[in-house]
Amino acid sequence: MSRPRKPHASPPAAPVAATPEGDETGAVGEVLTQDRLAQLALLEERLGVRFRDRSLLDLALRHGSFTHERGKDPLKSYERLEFLGDAVLSLVVSDDLYRRRPDMDEGGLAKARARIVNEAALASIARRLNLGRWVLLGRGEEKGGGRARPSLLADAVEAVIGAIYIDSGYGVSHAVLTRWLGELAEDIQRAGEDFKSQLQERLQRRRQMPRYRITQEEGPDHERTFVAIVEANGKALGQGRGKSKKEAEQMAASEALAALERST
Repeated sequence: MSRPRKPHASPPAAPVAATPEGDETGAVGEVLTQDRLAQLALLEERLGVRFRDRSLLDLALRHGSFTHERGKDPLKSYERLEFLGDAVLSLVVSDDLYRRRPDMDEGGLAKARARIVNEAALASIARRLNLGRWVLLGRGEEKGGGRARPSLLADAVEAVIGAIYIDSGYGVSHAVLTRWLGELAEDIQRAGEDFKSQLQERLQRRRQMPRYRITQEEGPDHERTFVAIVEANGKALGQGRGKSKKEAEQMAASEALAALERST
């Protein structure tokens, strides 16, 4: 429930703060600062969509660590929007594939969707949008490099998709998503392969070579999930999950690249 507006006050300068002083009540019942509203307006330009309720976008960027450290209700993080965004993304991609590929059977459509709807592709979208800059994190998650973690970036993209759907409906969600994916997708699958190439090039400069191992297989045969790790000189650099061994290795390479970035 919205609280009565307070008189305008100069907001704090912190770039990712959402405090009880400002001029607009957020989706979680807190008042957004002028500074935060200005940040969200910049993000809207990168997203290519204008929110009628900008506080939904703010909610889509609140990681659980941010709410936990402030003793807030865990429902005031982006997890519910992430849940919704995952379903919207799957529908949009399925819809698009069904219309564009009348030659594909159900199995082919499912495989094509899996190549698009995965952590590596979503993390790539987040990096193109520089989405990590706007995510609100707790101090521990920030110090742990969460802002660059592929899984966190992918979750944030899904939460933003959920916010767009709630604010503007399916039509706008479809238009925005197909544009984002189109910017990636001369060959969506190549994005994951590039992670492995980038990691190999980086390690070769250190006279090291990456080695991949599948450490776990989960689920029934028709819905298998694989877990891979990538190592160099006997040290684990990253771990990834995927619907195929190749995708799991790609995800592990992406995680390793993010870890190397944090250490430099």
